[in-house]
Amino acid sequence: MQSQELKKYKIPEKPGVYFFLKGKDILYIGKATSLKDRTKSYFGKDLINTRGPLILDMVFKADGLKWQETDTVLEALILEANLIKKHLPYYNTKEKDDKSFNYVCITRPKLRMVGGQAPDEMPKVLIIRGRNLEQKNYSKVFGPFPNGGQLKEALRLIRKIFPFLDEKSRIKGTHEFYKQIKLVPEQKEILFQNIKNIKLLFEGKKKSILKNLEKEMKVYAKAHAFEKAGEIKRQIFALQHISDVALIKEDKIINTNSQHFRIEAYDIAHMSGQNMVGVMVVLENGEIAKNEYRKFIIKGFTSSNDVGALAEVLTRRFKHTEWQMPDLIVVDGSTAQLNVANKILKKYKLNIPISAVVKDDRHKAKMILNADPKLKKDILLANSEAHRFAITYYRQKSRKNMLK
Repeated sequence: MQSQELKKYKIPEKPGVYFFLKGKDILYIGKATSLKDRTKSYFGKDLINTRGPLILDMVFKADGLKWQETDTVLEALILEANLIKKHLPYYNTKEKDDKSFNYVCITRPKLRMVGGQAPDEMPKVLIIRGRNLEQKNYSKVFGPFPNGGQLKEALRLIRKIFPFLDEKSRIKGTHEFYKQIKLVPEQKEILFQNIKNIKLLFEGKKKSILKNLEKEMKVYAKAHAFEKAGEIKRQIFALQHISDVALIKEDKIINTNSQHFRIEAYDIAHMSGQNMVGVMVVLENGEIAKNEYRKFIIKGFTSSNDVGALAEVLTRRFKHTEWQMPDLIVVDGSTAQLNVANKILKKYKLNIPISAVVKDDRHKAKMILNADPKLKKDILLANSEAHRFAITYYRQKSRKNMLK
């Protein structure tokens, strides 16, 4: 598909979901804050560096474009996940499986005996990686969601409208704090009603939620339960005026790749090859972007091999073609790490510069290989943050394994 062909489509500047087609087959599904701006971005000269070779191949093969508008970016995110699950487009799922995606899972209420009584264990809303889905039997699973950071932001937004319990809610202090800031419902029946509405929202049935809420509000008002009626009125207003500013901001950051500078730094941590882990940290325009951090459990090595572990991490990272491409890669090490990183990028036909931070005996940076002097400060910050994050993750994994 050529850029001039885009002109024949009257694409709106509204949020929604778009479909790249080949004939009647859906090649790729994506979401957008502005459908017009997003689809236009696929025809930039730097597409291979900003989106990667897989998406470049998709655009080359596509011969048609369709879209579906939504009221908000939040609804576009939910619709995208539902449609990917339904159609399994080749370029959304190639070189990945369900284990790589994020899912929203609703836990089942359980009965357990405590002191001769059987209290209900309340349902929770969790974000679960695909690889962990089979560990529990959930009442409802929604997804896949390609971007974990955006999904977390979406749930924060939803929780302000329909308070729910999450994994942290079992912690006494956290639970009480959440109650104070109204992120946990006061009453059991409200929680179950909120869970019902959250399920409907993730099924794309916002209109049904509004219809049900309006009926409930009238019932409460008729019974002079004005406080409850007022809370439902707040929920109705919030649903009709969803303020997804944070989602819009993050969506623009992720998808206006040539307009900002992204650094990805990698590090490996272990003790004599035991509990080996790798991490990726991200700086965007010189600022730490923690929602973009990633953790990797090293699977291919059981003894000390930092270079081999780095190769594994980079290989797994660049299979995620839905992740934004970096403008610079920073590795911890010297020529060996630099060479293996170049080898992986060559494999994926990516032209991304790589810098290596060489350390002294005290693990302090003594030189940077292949670095732009103007980026020295950002490179050192990214490298330091990667080291901190890797050590933290290694210690967490080690403690967890000791308790097994």
